[in-house]
Amino acid sequence: MAQTVAVPGQLLGPSNKYVAGAGTHTHNSNLYSSLLGSITIEHSKASGPAKRLNRLTAPAPSSLPTISVSRSGISEKREVLPEVGNVVLCRVTRIQPRQATVAILVVGETVLVAEWQGVIRVQDVRATEKDRVKIYESFRPGDIVRAEVISLGDQANYYLSTASNELGVIMATSEAGNTMYPVSWKDMKDPETDVSESRKVAKPF
Repeated sequence: MAQTVAVPGQLLGPSNKYVAGAGTHTHNSNLYSSLLGSITIEHSKASGPAKRLNRLTAPAPSSLPTISVSRSGISEKREVLPEVGNVVLCRVTRIQPRQATVAILVVGETVLVAEWQGVIRVQDVRATEKDRVKIYESFRPGDIVRAEVISLGDQANYYLSTASNELGVIMATSEAGNTMYPVSWKDMKDPETDVSESRKVAKPF
């Protein structure tokens, strides 16, 4: 797994595949990032049979790799202009019937000094059934979204898309104020209230 930037609340993988390291936490058998930083996976080396009291003991089963998130691993904040084709992390600031307005926080591996404004238009939310997309069922203010820059847009906004499966909401807070987890490509659930809310959910890596 290549090193990538994670945001707080981002799903990293199931707990039966990884051991929770620094900067992560476990919830409902899944591991999530606890901070903004780079993802690192360390594989433990399986040891050979150990000789003890003139007999060989069976080698211990190879332990799971440890996944961790570290602030020190991400690129320093610097001025970077988003370009067409870049994958960005952004925070939804406002929703309207035809588009969601976002603040671009991270471009690739680089955390930005200034927040650039972008929009996700209703026709760029999904690849299929575009005429049935409703912005308020896809995003809410405060959501953290993984998106792709598809156009430099106008002077005020970059145009972004979440049409691919791996793009969309990666972190969201429920109306009750709890961090939700994805249950399908279009729903996230509050673990405390068990209430589901509609989102355009990003497929976890």
